[in-house]
Amino acid sequence: MTLRKTKLLSLLLLAGCALAPMSAVADQSAAAQSFTDWPTLTPARAPDAAMEARIARIVASMTLAQKIGQMTQPDVRYISPEEVTQYYIGSVLNGGGAWPAMNKHATVAEWAALSDRYHDAALATDMAVKIPLIWGTDAVHGHNNVSGATLFPHNIGLGAAHDSDLIERIGRATARQVRATGITWVFAPTLAVGENRRWGRTYESYSSDPQQVAEYGEALVRGLQGDLTGDGDVVATAKHY
Repeated sequence: MTLRKTKLLSLLLLAGCALAPMSAVADQSAAAQSFTDWPTLTPARAPDAAMEARIARIVASMTLAQKIGQMTQPDVRYISPEEVTQYYIGSVLNGGGAWPAMNKHATVAEWAALSDRYHDAALATDMAVKIPLIWGTDAVHGHNNVSGATLFPHNIGLGAAHDSDLIERIGRATARQVRATGITWVFAPTLAVGENRRWGRTYESYSSDPQQVAEYGEALVRGLQGDLTGDGDVVATAKHY
């Protein structure tokens, strides 16, 4: 290596060392500034200090196996009620193509009976504090996995209706049908912002306008959840970002 190249390399290394701290500061400043773009949200429900303390006590009493089981969510096709008890399973799910006993024409009573079996199995463990199981389902435009349930237009159609009140009422009707099968949790609304019609799931997007997606997603959550105290209320999940 020539002397000239050696000096040039040395200068570049020194310049890099000198600029690195400045670059790091700039990156941190930019990151801090970007956080101001996000709105400050107030939770609809204030934290319950007594409940949080109770949760902490329950978690502290659990074994590692119990904690892992509570965080595990098998598909109903691959987990029996007996295994729910054995492995301390905290939740199960069914998406498209999963029904009780793999019978797509299973009745509402058969769905509810399987839900009861999972519930009883979760309470039959040797945990110090029994934790009920929660079942989640893909009820994205009605309780669409259940034979005979009402199917509503998918999000692309509901968005075209420009009627948030209609979407809320659809959420309310969906929640009642989900609860009739013994399920209390739905994987909806889908809040995708479809900008390219070549995407294979464009139909799951209310709109290419984020403001409309936010408005309609909020309406569906209101309809699904109610006040979370009634027999016709379910837990909603905003998904598919």
